[in-house]
Amino acid sequence: MICPACGAESLDGARFCARCGAALSPSCPACGNELPPAAAFCPACGTPIAETGSALPGGERKLVTVLFADIAGSTGLAESLDPERMKEVMDTYFDAMRGEIEAEGGTVEKFIGDAVVAAFGVPAAHEDDPVRALRAALRMRRRLGELNAELSSTFGVALQVRVGVNTGEVLAATAPEPDEAMVTGEAVNVAARLEQAADPGAILVSERTARGTRGFGFREPVELNLRGKNAPV
Repeated sequence: MICPACGAESLDGARFCARCGAALSPSCPACGNELPPAAAFCPACGTPIAETGSALPGGERKLVTVLFADIAGSTGLAESLDPERMKEVMDTYFDAMRGEIEAEGGTVEKFIGDAVVAAFGVPAAHEDDPVRALRAALRMRRRLGELNAELSSTFGVALQVRVGVNTGEVLAATAPEPDEAMVTGEAVNVAARLEQAADPGAILVSERTARGTRGFGFREPVELNLRGKNAPV
């Protein structure tokens, strides 16, 4: 089971993600019954699902660009620092990364452990959301280089991030509750998998994102076999 909100794996049969608490399966807005993929009607009560494009009330389909970033080697970092100092490091890091994301018009959806999840295209969409996401990724990497000088002198540590960026259609919550995922869907899962496949310090970008941008330099494309995907990406 792959969480549609954070991309974490859960045991088969789990109803909620053990990492972020999001529901792992869409449910009928009328009776709460779990829905099979791409259901047009609820198999339990017959409620039409296709009218809203989703099994979840209060949502709408949107094209967004999702950015996932996490710290490489965070387990070793946590072992080298006591909890209070680790929290100071992470708070400093998150504040800096949020500033770079929001400067490009992105929305930080959540911080999960050492990961940053951001969306470009919600709540407001822009024609250049893929461009904004890549600019934000470059800004984050550049800002981290500056931040590491401060972290090294204060805490004796330096951070490296891996970033995955993907563009695709998601279900965006129109009025998300606290701790509710702002965007869910396959596009989020792929962004998480790209981040996990990236080398420390690298920004790994999906083909759809790359094709939606101008003015960036990319290496030659490669095919990746990502967990949860039947075909190479």
